[in-house]
Amino acid sequence: MLEQELKLEIIRVGKRLYAAGLAVAKSGNLSARIDGENILITASGTALGQLKENDIVKVSLADGKAEGGLVPSSELPLHSLVYKNFPAKVVVHCHPPLINGYFAVAKTLKAMSFETKFYLGDVPVVPQQTPTVTDPAPVIAALKTNSLVVLKNHGTVAIADKFEEALSITEALEEAVKSAALARLFDKDVLDELDAALKDDLKRNEPVYEMFSRQHIQAIVDLVNKDEFIAQKGKELDLTVKLAIKLDGSDKVFKFNFEKGKIVKLDTDSDAPFVISAPAAVWEQVFLGKLDSFVAVTQGKMKLSGQLGQLSKWYVPFSRLFTIFKEVKIK
Repeated sequence: MLEQELKLEIIRVGKRLYAAGLAVAKSGNLSARIDGENILITASGTALGQLKENDIVKVSLADGKAEGGLVPSSELPLHSLVYKNFPAKVVVHCHPPLINGYFAVAKTLKAMSFETKFYLGDVPVVPQQTPTVTDPAPVIAALKTNSLVVLKNHGTVAIADKFEEALSITEALEEAVKSAALARLFDKDVLDELDAALKDDLKRNEPVYEMFSRQHIQAIVDLVNKDEFIAQKGKELDLTVKLAIKLDGSDKVFKFNFEKGKIVKLDTDSDAPFVISAPAAVWEQVFLGKLDSFVAVTQGKMKLSGQLGQLSKWYVPFSRLFTIFKEVKIK
């Protein structure tokens, strides 16, 4: 996209944030990658709902110098570090009121719908001590597990390839905390009862495996086939499918052959209707339980060959499957 077109897109996004109540007065900031060396970012003291082209500054990622004499947003260090650590093309930072209110008193998101779990997963919350993000390193670390991060008492940061994607997850989180607040009004105990069927109080002392080794994946298969919840849901939902997982940049691939919730065979090929692939850094986050596989796919951190909509009919047992991933320790 040309620089001029990017500026018009940033203006459009600012108006949408303002109209949705996610950015008021002079709060929040937006940026977009022009190329490998430069970005556009909103200037300091600008109102996102009233942006003009000369409110958007071109900045060099190499030295942080801005063109045209304007002062970039005070959050430039955070935006710059995002582009230096991720292939993301846009950053949306805003101050949604419901999200800020919710996470001022809650540590984690209590999901009220499958959509929230599916598209947002576990949203990281990073404590903040200052009005501007003065220590961006923890935010960058959190963005490795989710494309959306909450800055406690401050706002949210979303990264994506397109503004539409970053806006979508930001709006989805604002809606999710609204639902959580309403559920609390209807039943004060509801937040403590969520996901009871998916909780596992088993404490295992398992050996440590090399990630994506045959022994590692076989240990996962053994736990899956012992799991009563997957067995029950597998029968109810006729979980009969072939699903392969692949480590990008290597020849390591494993295919799970499910029959009514049981993995009856483990193959080493990708001849399956559904293949999930990702680089080692992403798989590591998945196996450590810091990144939900469904969320990773919807946010583009993992690639899926096959239709996500078809796979989602087995969302409940597969969510349990991905939870079991972290039960097998990796080196």
